[in-house]
Amino acid sequence: MAEEIERRTHYVERSRQQAAPTLRAAWAVFRKDVRSELRTRYALNALAMFALSVVLVVSFYLGPRLAPRDVLTPPIQAALLWIALFFAALSGLGRAFVHEEEVQTATLLRLNTPPLAVFVGKWLLNVLLLALLSVVVTVLLGLFLNMRSANPVMLMAVLLLGGLGLAATVTLLAAVIAKASARSALFAALAFPVIFPQLVIAMLATEQALTGATWRMALPQLQGLGAYAVAMTTAALLLFPYVWEA
Repeated sequence: MAEEIERRTHYVERSRQQAAPTLRAAWAVFRKDVRSELRTRYALNALAMFALSVVLVVSFYLGPRLAPRDVLTPPIQAALLWIALFFAALSGLGRAFVHEEEVQTATLLRLNTPPLAVFVGKWLLNVLLLALLSVVVTVLLGLFLNMRSANPVMLMAVLLLGGLGLAATVTLLAAVIAKASARSALFAALAFPVIFPQLVIAMLATEQALTGATWRMALPQLQGLGAYAVAMTTAALLLFPYVWEA
């Protein structure tokens, strides 16, 4: 018994020692990308302009037609929220690895940084950008389309779970299309069928949060979003080394 405990303790300690350099490298990649984004503001500007354009165009056209008590208003608002998040993510987050190829730093990362650390660092940046985008789009929809959530905590949970899955998918696909010539078209073609199930579940869960559904009613949708986020993140972690080193 004592030998088994000692063996397991040694295994845990060795795993911790092996994970520490990877985590430090991932944090270094994340900080590098944050500094680069604050300097260029490419993704921030693309995300903000796309989200603002979608909300403004839709609000000017649909705003007068959506009565505050219209039963169709929450489904439409939920769909608009995730459509804006999805297409803004495609327009702004797809350059996670394209920029590395353009400035010739991808080779340096491959030689000096573990693939797992590269993915985690890029993924953390996309999670941060999606969190900021979710706040902006939600506020804009509240201002221009009178979107109100009867259960704000549930809405935050939906945005969090949906954002984690979306960030993992976008990060992996961004690495896949980094060297392609027609990046934009290929990115959209690959992303839509993969993210489509999540979008459907997220829209339904968002509608439930807006209308004040109970947690029990929304539990299947929340579980679906959580399962999707875990599955996509796990798949991305397993597949990324092959994509990155190809």
